[in-house]
Amino acid sequence: MITRKRSKFFLLFKATRRSATTCTLKRDPPPPPNTTSVSSSSSSDHKLLCFSLVEQLLHRGLMSSAQKVFQRMIVQSTSVPDAVSIADFAIVRGMDLDLGGYGALIAKLIEFDQPQMVLSLYHSNIAATGMDRDPNILNSMIICFCKLGKFDDARTHFDKLMSMEYVPSKFARYAILKDLHAQERFLEAFDYFSRLSDAGVNMGFWLCNILIDGLCYKGCLKEAMEVFDIMQNRMQLQPTLHLYKSLFYGLCKRGYVIEAESLFTEIESQGFFIDKMMYTSVMKGYCKEKSMKMAMRVCLRMLKMGFEPDNYTCNTLIHGFVKMGLYDKARVVYNQMNEWGLQPDVITYHIMISNYCKERKLDCALTLLNNISNNLTPSVHSYTVLIAALYKENRLTEVDELYKKMLDNGVVPDHVLSFVLMKKCPKGQELQLSYMVLQAIAKNGCGFDPLPLSTTATENPSGDLNLAIECLLEKIVKSNPNLANVAFGIYIIALCEAGQTDIAFLCMDKMVSLGCKPLLFTFNTLVNCLCLEGLFEDAKLLIELMEDSGMVPDSATYLIIVTEYCKRGDLGSAFDVLDLIEARGMIASVAIYDTIIKRLSREKRIIEAEDMFKRMLASGLDLDEVVYMTMINAYSDNGRTFEARQLFERMIENSIQPGLRSYTALISGLVKIGMTDKGCMYLHRMLGDGFVPNAVLYTSLVNCFLRKGDFEFAFRLVDLMERNQIEHDLITYIALVSGFCRHMTGKKRWYVVNRGSERAREMLFQLLRQRTPVPRENNIRVSFDSLEGMKCFALKVMRKVKEIQFIPNLYIFNCIIFGFCATGRLQDAYDHFEMMQREGVQANQVTFTILINGHIRDGDIDNAIRLFNKMSADGFPPDRIAYNTLLKGLSQAGRLPDALSILYRMQKSGFFANKAAYENLLRCLCASYSSNAAFKIFVEMIGHSYFPRPYSLNRLICILCEDKNLHEARMVLDTMHKIGKFPSKSTKELLGDKF
Repeated sequence: MITRKRSKFFLLFKATRRSATTCTLKRDPPPPPNTTSVSSSSSSDHKLLCFSLVEQLLHRGLMSSAQKVFQRMIVQSTSVPDAVSIADFAIVRGMDLDLGGYGALIAKLIEFDQPQMVLSLYHSNIAATGMDRDPNILNSMIICFCKLGKFDDARTHFDKLMSMEYVPSKFARYAILKDLHAQERFLEAFDYFSRLSDAGVNMGFWLCNILIDGLCYKGCLKEAMEVFDIMQNRMQLQPTLHLYKSLFYGLCKRGYVIEAESLFTEIESQGFFIDKMMYTSVMKGYCKEKSMKMAMRVCLRMLKMGFEPDNYTCNTLIHGFVKMGLYDKARVVYNQMNEWGLQPDVITYHIMISNYCKERKLDCALTLLNNISNNLTPSVHSYTVLIAALYKENRLTEVDELYKKMLDNGVVPDHVLSFVLMKKCPKGQELQLSYMVLQAIAKNGCGFDPLPLSTTATENPSGDLNLAIECLLEKIVKSNPNLANVAFGIYIIALCEAGQTDIAFLCMDKMVSLGCKPLLFTFNTLVNCLCLEGLFEDAKLLIELMEDSGMVPDSATYLIIVTEYCKRGDLGSAFDVLDLIEARGMIASVAIYDTIIKRLSREKRIIEAEDMFKRMLASGLDLDEVVYMTMINAYSDNGRTFEARQLFERMIENSIQPGLRSYTALISGLVKIGMTDKGCMYLHRMLGDGFVPNAVLYTSLVNCFLRKGDFEFAFRLVDLMERNQIEHDLITYIALVSGFCRHMTGKKRWYVVNRGSERAREMLFQLLRQRTPVPRENNIRVSFDSLEGMKCFALKVMRKVKEIQFIPNLYIFNCIIFGFCATGRLQDAYDHFEMMQREGVQANQVTFTILINGHIRDGDIDNAIRLFNKMSADGFPPDRIAYNTLLKGLSQAGRLPDALSILYRMQKSGFFANKAAYENLLRCLCASYSSNAAFKIFVEMIGHSYFPRPYSLNRLICILCEDKNLHEARMVLDTMHKIGKFPSKSTKELLGDKF
């Protein structure tokens, strides 16, 4: 027995010694040479005396006193072997350690950094015997678990100690809060802080400091302020200037500028001074909120305090004024810089150039770029924004001249400029363009001539451009590793744009093997490429790999993911990503909110879109016209024109000048719901602002009247569009074809013209007629009388598209095919399907879905299934709409096993059925008395917030009662009551017998 117990401690110690590589022992420093023998001899004598004392106490039966001596000896032990030998001695003498002895031994082992040994001892000798309620042991185990990285166990023991109404020790508090801080779980740390504070425990200045820093970093300012108040009022700790600054910059970062400025008084009252950076941060916050008066007030206060402004201060004010369109005041600050002895820097010029480009004053931007002093070189960002603006204005010759000038000035191109150039270069020229940019990087950034190298590389028999680029990249890696990261990223962008994704990933592998670190934009490019190819799961795996390598996703990464979720109709996952962004202390970009709002609007979830817009406003983002236009469109498309007009006026109040797109959204929305007179009012206002109606506005109005069924006026507008010499674009033709096809389907909306609407229409017509009509033949004449007229019209549109050198468009073909399918002319639909392929237009999921729906309309469900399977075999994975279409058709045809099979396959692919498909399936299952399957579909519908129609619910209750599934019937009945519906008379009679 004694031997077994002794071996337990011995083996524990031996295992610890074996694992010394992973758990290093703290070594005592060697004593001075002259005292080594003396100290070791005295220590050994003392230990022998203690052992002798224990022997005497045990002989006299004083077990408690002996245990206290052992406990004291363990506390005084100087090494792990020393402590273990004392415990072994006790067990050899037949005496088990008590809680005090185990507590002392565990504390000593933790002191000697032996957490693994402590854990083994705890599990075998303490937890197994029920002695784990001792406060000292719990304190030690909290520290032990934190050292081992077992954070959940540490927090469990911490909570156990608190539930026993014991205050954790200083070291345990430090360990748990340090652990939470290291994991950036600051809200949980705040919760522990609050509980300890309520128990009357003072945490100390260091813990308060790191907690406030962390909470400010995560944007949890309310909690940070609470810690700050507890620290001052309850703990009587005086904050340092660093702590004040943490809170101050946290408030500024989250847009709480007024609260940040209010700290100035308190900081100064404590004898600290406000520095120039703090003043500038408040000014920047007010500029972001477009409160330039407040920003200037802070600037004057800073000057009064004797601080001289610097370039950062001036740039902040210039940027604020320019954003509000107050160019005169921006120019005043610009001129004032000279009086303050400041010279405009690269950032100053970039702000001015960027905003000239935004206002389409490109000549002013070019002049300013040319006037930059000789000792100052414009940044690549200034050239990038100018080149992008020149591309937009189709001034291609000037793009080449500006790019050449940039290289002559020694500016190194970056990945953003490369991306802009690549988007505008002809298809198939991406690799050549990247090669040209990489040569510029080699020359201006690395200082070597790439021409001899390129000549050598291209002398290979195959003349492989990829090989030439790789040779150049290897030379750049040796010359400048930092620029090599950018250079590889540019090449990977080109490969992705050229459709060579596999080579792009091989390039990434080579990049890492050469010691380069892929930049975030490189990862984002590959993630986006995978999403475009439909490999969304691979894209998510790549993001996980990116995070594992220490790369934190940015707004661009999250935008790619949110966009893909929205494309798939999975808004729940998009919301989860938005929550994740905020949980990580980031602020979602305007583009992310804009993407979600667009999808919500498309699904007619206008209330949620409105809530999302308010959430975006509350986050303090600087909104632009695009996101306002998205929300105006959302209101207009859902018939809420009053809110659309209110938001339009609010946009103007926020110093955002409405553009032609915003006017178009509002005018077409008003016309759509019959408020043409109000639309005319805004059209008049638009013309007064100097905007000329363009193809987008005409197309929107034509589409509105086509949807109303007023074909005569719609084609009058088309004729006026031609007379005003406004060229039709592809979207115009798509609108014409889709409107005419809808007209031929039999689902016509006959437009009733009264005097008021006729007068408003004529007013609209006159406002649009900007110049004296020029006689011009309308090449599109329409016959509304027959299906043959539709066919002729479709062919005329196709001829017209070719005449104006548009590539035959997939959308136009899809519209025509839809028209023929809707009228039951499947053969004509397939004729156009074959014509589309002859024209080189590749079909997509929409094309196949239209044909599948055509077969379903024709009652040919077998051919619909065949086409659905062919769609997958041809490399077009069915999307949500395709699944829903076939599911609805199978339900209507009574093919319930096939319908359930498709539903399962759909869910396995990551899609879920829409309400109409679910409703059809539920109705058919009820009609076939499949109560169990019907109830499962009902549960799925409720899970997606789809509430079945009262008829389906009544029918489901009846068949459930007939099959004696009374519990399920009660659940359906409760659901009816929750949505404000009541069972029918016959259902009530049936329920009266059952409940």
